[in-house]
Amino acid sequence: MNVLVANLGSTSFKFKVLDMDKNGEQIARGGYERIGQPGAEYATHGDVIDVILRELPKPPDAIGFKAVHGGPISGAVKVDDHVIDTMQQFADIAPAHNPPYIAAMKAFAQKLPSVPQVACFETAFHQTIPMSRQVYGVPWEWTEKLGIRRYGFHGASHRFIATRVKEIAPEARKVISCHLGGSSSITAIQDGRSIATSMGLTPQTGLLQNNRTGDFDTFALLKLLKQGMTAGDVLSKLGKEGGLLGISGVSNDMRDIDKAAAAGNERAKLAIDAFVEGIRHYVGAYMVALGGCDALVFTAGIGENQPALRQAVCRGLEFAGIKLDETKNNTRGTEARISTDDSKSQVWIIPTNEELIVARQTKEVLES
Repeated sequence: MNVLVANLGSTSFKFKVLDMDKNGEQIARGGYERIGQPGAEYATHGDVIDVILRELPKPPDAIGFKAVHGGPISGAVKVDDHVIDTMQQFADIAPAHNPPYIAAMKAFAQKLPSVPQVACFETAFHQTIPMSRQVYGVPWEWTEKLGIRRYGFHGASHRFIATRVKEIAPEARKVISCHLGGSSSITAIQDGRSIATSMGLTPQTGLLQNNRTGDFDTFALLKLLKQGMTAGDVLSKLGKEGGLLGISGVSNDMRDIDKAAAAGNERAKLAIDAFVEGIRHYVGAYMVALGGCDALVFTAGIGENQPALRQAVCRGLEFAGIKLDETKNNTRGTEARISTDDSKSQVWIIPTNEELIVARQTKEVLES
């Protein structure tokens, strides 16, 4: 079975085709950016799909979506009208993700009507989190009737980390997974199950993101609205002009911010420091939730490729049994244990593979 795994953003379309009869061997991959932007080559995600299907030697046997928010629908499910309608209901709180996924699902159904589609929701891995860590302190009817609670995201990535740690360090039962990239989250994993995660109702919350605000006091909205801004203006700025971009004033890309900080830009340095503090905050909290830490894992673009940031996160954590080996920490982009030999807690770089998880889930759904 060849599975095309689609990973979409509001202006991007990344994909891999994996042969699941050969343990997920990669057949093809590609990525398209700036879809629908001024001067872009492709106006819609449907245009990109046309190009992909023309270039593939044959149509895929199935399509798996790294879907983001299905509200009450979680896990991996076959795409049907009910799934699409439910995703549409939650599009207002996942505006960068749900609309392009819905559009792609409809486009694939039109172009490949006989090929089954499976939505693998990022929230699924976090369904094992205790309800005491899911609820907000809001009127109960908001939770019960509107589904306002913490869902958590990056489920495919954190699930991959949980699976991979079992393979390479089976003795590590208490794992803290740090998915650090353009979008970042941290998850506490006990015996392969998520028990706490930093993102909440939406992917906007938790750690600072590239240009998303992260945790934010909602009552600050009152002050902002009094400045003449509309609620839409405020939310747009929080989602597009906040985070690392908002603090640094330089870029939403950590590589650019690093260069600016090295050149003496104080706001860029502050953005990095604030990002590190957020990570350390959750690592500390999840040590409490887990009752310790057997393995601390760094993954995704920043986590896999920023030795200085990993060092900053681990600085002073010897009291918790975490000792980083500075030489091993110079590794970038490849799987490696980077803790000292006498560190009680293991520290790892593990490149994530979200597409493999989605392809596996897609195959399981279609064969069940």
